Amino acid sequence: MIKRLKFLLISAVLLIMGCKTDVVPIEKKIHGISLVASKDSLLLPEALKIKNIHANYVSLMPFAFLKNINHPEIVYNNDKQWFGETSAGIKQHKELLDSLHIKVLLKPQLWVWKGQFTGHIKMDGEAQWIALEEQYRNYILHFAKLAELLHIDVFCIGTELHEFVINRPEFFKKLIQQIRNLYHGKLTYAENWDVYQEVPFWGELDYIGIDAYFPVSNKKTPSLKTLKEGWKPYKQAMEEFAADIQKPIIFTEYGYRSIDFAGKEPWNHEPSNLPANYQAQNNCLMALYQTIWNEPWFAGGFLWKWFPKGAAHVSNQNRFTIQNKPAQELVKNSMVPK
Repeated sequence: MIKRLKFLLISAVLLIMGCKTDVVPIEKKIHGISLVASKDSLLLPEALKIKNIHANYVSLMPFAFLKNINHPEIVYNNDKQWFGETSAGIKQHKELLDSLHIKVLLKPQLWVWKGQFTGHIKMDGEAQWIALEEQYRNYILHFAKLAELLHIDVFCIGTELHEFVINRPEFFKKLIQQIRNLYHGKLTYAENWDVYQEVPFWGELDYIGIDAYFPVSNKKTPSLKTLKEGWKPYKQAMEEFAADIQKPIIFTEYGYRSIDFAGKEPWNHEPSNLPANYQAQNNCLMALYQTIWNEPWFAGGFLWKWFPKGAAHVSNQNRFTIQNKPAQELVKNSMVPK
């Protein structure tokens, strides 16, 4: 109770001082989805399905590719990529989403060959680090310029790059300034749930971005009560961190598979023979909405993930998408401002 009163007092002081990021009104929360890149143009009926679940934001993700975690060359905006990952695709998607009054987070992110974790990207020597910095700067500034041209609302400077960030903090601080010089929207960075407090430049961004795969229960089908208990330590830590940094938090990614033990290792995307468990997915999402969503320090989030042409082609129904599952109705109702 004392900590809660302390946080509210800090928020009130910041409001008096004119801090613009202290409290996020409920009606302005980001209710977003992470859109899987389309192979070709995004069509109006596909975009309307996003509108119909009351999403007011979409995360567009122009991926770039590395051969391995020790290799500096970055390949992006390539004609071999899916259309939705290219500059032309981002432009087409954004213009269609504009027509439906859906805003955009542009979230360029790296993919390492064979799915190696981007948080482990680390060069073997100074020359390679410098090469990686040059490659990454070109990649990010390319899409920052596009974000400015298209009047995109929020731009993400990177996703889950822990080793890169802690080894080269000055590079990222300079990069943020370079982005600010050419892009005038809001900025965030997407860090993994277990190391977000180690990022050294949150104060220079507009949002603290967390890929929120917090482990909240080890039960097969956890109850709502169990899941809310599981959220308590993470909620308290985020509340205190947001007050300390004086920035709101967004979940740049959040979601659960429709699978047994959905809350145990929510980050786990590996193929599994465990059966589909729609109730586990439902309960996990409901606990997040009821525990976190209406907090004044929380600005909203982006559900992982949504397929533009539907999820009929997904071979196993224990994957992340909510499409054509009971959770779709839950998310639709939860995205209506209360």
